[in-house]
Amino acid sequence: MLYGIVAATTALLLAAVLAALLRAPALRLALLDRRQRQRRVPLSGGVAVVLATCLVVVAGDRTGFAPLGEGMGALLAAGAGVAALGLVADAWRLKTRFLLVGTAVAAACVVPYGDTGVPAGVAAAGWIACVTLAFRALDHADGVAGTVGVVTAFGVAACAAAEVMDGLAVLLSVLAAALTGFLMHNWPPARVALGGCGAMFTGFLLAAAAVTTRAGQDAVTGAGVLFALTAVAVADAALVVLTRRTAGRPLLRRGPDHLAHRLRRLGLTPAGVTVGVGTAAFAGVLVGTLVHTGVLGAGAVLWVVGGVVVVLVLWRVRARVRVSHEVMPSHRPRTRRQPVGLVRPPRESVESAQSVEPAKSPLRASRRTESPQVSGSLRVRNG
Repeated sequence: MLYGIVAATTALLLAAVLAALLRAPALRLALLDRRQRQRRVPLSGGVAVVLATCLVVVAGDRTGFAPLGEGMGALLAAGAGVAALGLVADAWRLKTRFLLVGTAVAAACVVPYGDTGVPAGVAAAGWIACVTLAFRALDHADGVAGTVGVVTAFGVAACAAAEVMDGLAVLLSVLAAALTGFLMHNWPPARVALGGCGAMFTGFLLAAAAVTTRAGQDAVTGAGVLFALTAVAVADAALVVLTRRTAGRPLLRRGPDHLAHRLRRLGLTPAGVTVGVGTAAFAGVLVGTLVHTGVLGAGAVLWVVGGVVVVLVLWRVRARVRVSHEVMPSHRPRTRRQPVGLVRPPRESVESAQSVEPAKSPLRASRRTESPQVSGSLRVRNG
């Protein structure tokens, strides 16, 4: 118990300090969030979360204060590999199918096939990969991915503690503390972001830990618990897929059609969006934890399903799409107007006007002979 408190505090402070220290190198290396057009947000938060979590957990395991237990070292190593894949995707734009295949391979290495069986284990590996990418997609707004990650980590840690998996519970508690330290810099307006590195690391650990916790139990109830624990990420991904399919747009092309974008369109502030999404995540995690511990029946998951259906109604809310000025007809280049006194009529019209002009008086003739000098001085003065 004492080590858990010390480890969580250390992870929180270490993640907060590393996120601040790595911000300048990320700016220098142009490791920035490409979705932010008004301001540059460096993607140093994910590296800080990964380093803080791994260092604290490995230190506890090596010193013997908090042994990870069987299989937890492989889970942490696979999570670090997925984080490295996400970091590569942040620096160079990897295609999503490469991320999906790499994450699925890492998930296949940590699924407990002895408890789940081979068919269910393969399905669990695919589910882990999909949830990991869904958590990566959650990092589209300030504070959303970090808040959902903290709430989900505490819920899965409670489920692991109920199954007497102390090493897994400590790992998830340290992850939640590291995400809390990161949120000190990611709360709206964010100064750093998770990026693919931190978001994929968080989603992979949470999904794999949930599968490990439910392994060997009823498959139908387990599927409901897993769905409730990750309901917000699933709802956001389903909303994006539904919106892009109905609009005829490619699924993998980015756009302002996520859950947070819809809530902002409805009038919520950035902080209000984060609090609202975090509250929804807490409700789903609470239901999943109570069903896992047997306090509620499996039918309680239907309430979470109803909440996801309500979220899917938001696809009717039109997302605000940015349009470049080059394609807008109202932004045409304007020609600079010249003063009326400097606009010269065509030479032919002047000659024709002089040919038909009636005879002038001597006074007008004298004025006409002086006009070149006057007009010349006016041209110089008008510049």
